Amino acid sequence: MTDAELRQNCHTVLPGHRQPTPAETFAAMAAWCEANQVVHDVYGEGELIQSFERKVADLLGFEAAVFCITGTMTQVTALRLACAERGSRLVALHPSAHILKHEKGNHQLLGHFDALQLGDPFRPFTLDELQALPDRLGAVALELPAREIGGQCPAWEELEAIKAHCRQQGIHLHMDGARLWEAAAGYGRPLSDVAAGFDSVYVSLYKGIGGLGGALLLGSAAFVARAQEWFRREGGNIIHRTPYVVAAAMQFDARLAALPACMRRTEWLYGELARFPLFKLNPARPQANMLHIHMPVSRERALEIRNHIAERHGVWLFNRASHSVLPSHSYVEWYVGDNMLSLADERVLEALKLWHAALDEGGPA
Repeated sequence: MTDAELRQNCHTVLPGHRQPTPAETFAAMAAWCEANQVVHDVYGEGELIQSFERKVADLLGFEAAVFCITGTMTQVTALRLACAERGSRLVALHPSAHILKHEKGNHQLLGHFDALQLGDPFRPFTLDELQALPDRLGAVALELPAREIGGQCPAWEELEAIKAHCRQQGIHLHMDGARLWEAAAGYGRPLSDVAAGFDSVYVSLYKGIGGLGGALLLGSAAFVARAQEWFRREGGNIIHRTPYVVAAAMQFDARLAALPACMRRTEWLYGELARFPLFKLNPARPQANMLHIHMPVSRERALEIRNHIAERHGVWLFNRASHSVLPSHSYVEWYVGDNMLSLADERVLEALKLWHAALDEGGPA
């Protein structure tokens, strides 16, 4: 069986949100459209999409927001425009930034900007590291939370100091807010407080929100209008955004309302995982409702353990496994969402015991 088929056959799934079938998703979208008398937008013009853009802009404290079909297009375009405004092609990025790790060199090959890596690969960069750069920057991009390092965030005081520095130096501060919703829950602060001081913010409509895809770019009205024109130039001007907006809008409020509970569940998990010595957690304390779990087995062995427990016990432990920096070690990402919220404590602990026992034996349980 494929991984997707194996997961579907499990009665207990630990990470992430429940994954409805396409039929379930489309039926829910149709019912929501019927109840709300939704009419298709035409090239982004329409009450549904424009009211949703205004809603998110107001929530985060910005003048304007605009839909874009992918986060990849959204971010490099925003940073290109920021650099053009400041007269410098240099953008400071963390070494684990999505742009550097997952976008196939698009910023360089398409001539958007030049990237400088800033800070240590395994923790958020600091104000001191930013101030130590001798170059005149066009922009700084900051991911909240930083997925590739376990969902880490700068301390609140450090974040505020970085905002102040960029403002004083005239540097455009951009947020990769693909998981901003989760970062706000981790900080225990309103979304507008976290976003305040950023010149632009990208948010995803499908990661924590659970939509079909799409993104929003937020900023000043003038900046957003320029970005919108560039999205058209880059091939992002699809005729109907309606499916993407409906899939996000119909569950947006509920998803945001659930995040404090997801954060509390993550804090509970940290306490329970401490009972299993072969699990090493990153970050050391919860900073969002996500984390990395490191294990003393190879990636291949970790996947064997996952698949064996899924087949024998009907429990899906994790989605992907990655190689660690240490030989014969690996790690997995957990996003604490609907699935973990709906499981009884005892059921979660039973799954952790199965997993840990398999690691302790050096092979499948």
